Amino acid sequence: MNATVGDIAGNAERIRAGRDAALAAGADLVLFPELALTGYPPEDLLLREHFLSDAAAALRELAADTHGTIAVVGFPERAEHVYNSAAVLADGAIHAIYRKVFLPNYGVFDEERYFQAGSAGAVVDIGDQRIGLTVCEDIWEPGPPASDEALSGATLILNISASPYHAGKGSERERMFAQRARDNLAYVAFCALVGGQDELVFDGHSFVIDHTGETIARAAQFREDLLVCDVDLEAASAARLREAGHRGAVRSALSAGGTSRVAVLPGLPAPAKTSGGAAPATGGDVAMPIEPVEAEIYEALALGLRDYVHKNGFEHVVLGLSGGIDSALVACVAADALGAERVSAAIMPSRFSSSGTQQDARALAAALGMSAHELPIESVVQTYEETLGPEFEGLAHDLTEENLQARIRGNLLMALSNKFGWLVLTTGNKSEMSVGYTTLYGDLAGGLAVIKDVPKTLVYRLCAWRNSPEAAVGGRVSAPIPASIIERAPSAELRSDQRDEDSLPPYDLLDRILHGYVELHLSREQLVAQGLPAAEVQRAAQLVDLAEYKRRQAPPGIKVTERAFGRDRRMPITNRYRG
Repeated sequence: MNATVGDIAGNAERIRAGRDAALAAGADLVLFPELALTGYPPEDLLLREHFLSDAAAALRELAADTHGTIAVVGFPERAEHVYNSAAVLADGAIHAIYRKVFLPNYGVFDEERYFQAGSAGAVVDIGDQRIGLTVCEDIWEPGPPASDEALSGATLILNISASPYHAGKGSERERMFAQRARDNLAYVAFCALVGGQDELVFDGHSFVIDHTGETIARAAQFREDLLVCDVDLEAASAARLREAGHRGAVRSALSAGGTSRVAVLPGLPAPAKTSGGAAPATGGDVAMPIEPVEAEIYEALALGLRDYVHKNGFEHVVLGLSGGIDSALVACVAADALGAERVSAAIMPSRFSSSGTQQDARALAAALGMSAHELPIESVVQTYEETLGPEFEGLAHDLTEENLQARIRGNLLMALSNKFGWLVLTTGNKSEMSVGYTTLYGDLAGGLAVIKDVPKTLVYRLCAWRNSPEAAVGGRVSAPIPASIIERAPSAELRSDQRDEDSLPPYDLLDRILHGYVELHLSREQLVAQGLPAAEVQRAAQLVDLAEYKRRQAPPGIKVTERAFGRDRRMPITNRYRG
């Protein structure tokens, strides 16, 4: 389900529609994601009493018209404290509530700021089947509460989740859940959030895994999906009879009073069957994961951009199209996510813009079918230089004049935004953002930094993939990026014969250093010990440290790596520690 943070009424309608669709499909039990009613993460909205009251009222209304199937819905529970909870809705009422036990407080998560932890796992009997309840992190941790629920007899463990995406996260998650299923000799049904929320993307990829660790049903990635799956819980019970180790664990737990850690919620009768005949075959649809990883990341960027635009009420976006690799990727993502008719490109050449890059920019805009706006900036640059001439007399041209060009372009894009209500997309990548190879109020000016978390080397891989035959699906333009854009040496084109490598290490080397320093928190010494050149490590690390003030002023960007700037990595601006 794709929830929108704060849209309690809209989310409730999506839940209602999903519940009704599940009932029509013959489901006994339907799951919705963690905090589905409010969207995730609601952040400081959770500190507002009326927000919590409105969520509670919406939950009561949902419960009142829930009949014929049992629904498990994530919501923020206001009791003596605030809890991240799962409500069991059945027969027109809120039948029971489970409270999340493990509250993540790392990376992008701040749950300890808002929630009190639940005290134990919980099970609910539906007919003669015992079901365990967990919320997201509760099953990422090995052992309790999931193991306690299994030892108390649960053969199906439910997990409702809002698990943010990074490249490869879906397959990592599925492997981990398979291990939990094997460990507990229980089926696991995982229901995930999907959609974009500010800098975060949720990838969906819900699934059901049997007690042997086999995936028997899998939903689509990056879009809403109703996954219907039949489970044979008697198979898990039979496997436990054959598993001597499990019998011993149960005896040990009982003798130690371990099952006291599990709340046994009031039971429910099994929903009445609407059709007779033989039992359905176990399992459900198994969607194939998106491959290769470049395709997966591209879909994440498209979803993050599309939801940011739609959920914030924008009708149109604009970007500066330079003929370089970064703006080419952003243009493709925007056109594919929104439709080319909702994307405009501003081509803003200066005296340093080569004819090749200008031609490539126009060719790319034409191939994608987006409108192009020609806004030459040379006369504006000259006016700035004439105005500042008396102040700069006798001083050589340097970064000041280079940055003027970037800031003029930023001003023009923001003028288009103000006049027409367009959202400005910035085009800087993670490598540039890391080392401050950006201009405040210039190329940093905008509302969404689409590839802010995409390293430069990955930008090239994504563009190569977008030009491949496999990417031309669903009406997408085939191979829209001119080959010269991919083959040309990267340059900001702010002075004659400029190359990025004049100011930075080669990107293949730089990205290796940045991955270690930014994402893995390795020290300079550890990076050098890996065989990376000491001088380049020192230079790159120093640039990263000095650029924190710029990153604080950058627009939000879509997270696709394990550690993105912003929510994931929080460093002080005033900081003399250099390791």
